[in-house]
Amino acid sequence: MKKVIILISVVIATLLVGFFVLNNYIYNEKQAVTPTTSDYLSAEFVIDGESMKLGGDLRYFGNDLVVDLNNDGRNDTVFIATHSPGGSGTFFYVVAALNMKAGYVGSDGYLLGDRIAPQTIELSQNPKHQNVVVVNYADRASSEPMTMPPSIGKSIYLKLDIDTRQWGVVEADFPGEANTPSMTLGMKTWAWQSALYNDGREILPAKDGVFTLTFEDDNTFSVTTDCNSAGGTYQTSENSLTFSDIFSTEMYCENSQEAEFLKLLMDTNMHHFTSRGELIFDLKFDSGAVTFR
Repeated sequence: MKKVIILISVVIATLLVGFFVLNNYIYNEKQAVTPTTSDYLSAEFVIDGESMKLGGDLRYFGNDLVVDLNNDGRNDTVFIATHSPGGSGTFFYVVAALNMKAGYVGSDGYLLGDRIAPQTIELSQNPKHQNVVVVNYADRASSEPMTMPPSIGKSIYLKLDIDTRQWGVVEADFPGEANTPSMTLGMKTWAWQSALYNDGREILPAKDGVFTLTFEDDNTFSVTTDCNSAGGTYQTSENSLTFSDIFSTEMYCENSQEAEFLKLLMDTNMHHFTSRGELIFDLKFDSGAVTFR
């Protein structure tokens, strides 16, 4: 009987030792594996030659564009981050997080400028371009002080070198490129395309071409919506733009976006044109932008 008890004790002790050895081996193996990032916001980016993650001086701004930049079947994410290393400057960078097998890998940051007003990020529609990203934003003239709000519309075409993860500037060179200095509010009837807020919210018209805006020379404007007609007066000085005395017919339409659209007009305080022939409304407090074509 004693031999049986001793034998059982030896077996139990052996099992316990084996368990702890195996557990320790598994723990050490896990520690040896480099952890990967499953969230694109956890990737590490290179800003002015320095590797850093979001948090602290480097902040997520938004305007995400989800696109497969390297044609590997996995969606990558392009977005804007701000870097505030000290002083009064807030520098805006375009960055990309590549969705690799081992996790997200960050790119170099492309500097757009200091205290600019980002608008949208989209893919180039030029058939000659492949995975070229178009970044639209407003900046100041070189002669303007930093106290002036950004009012000059700019677009830059960027392509990411997958091997080096650095951005290169691509010549726009698309048919119909607009001469922005010659563009005016009254040059055409504008069709609402989108509204993008800086917190990532986006409003799109449910019906294309239904929401239109026409400016008259007598400082009045007229609007068509998915329900009523509307109008009012507008005031502009250089790039500032405000709408007032807005009125509309009073027909009820279920699921109408009319109220949202008219609120966008009321929240407008600046405007500019892009080289793509677009009219951009900058919303109050730099909260977002509205695009018309």
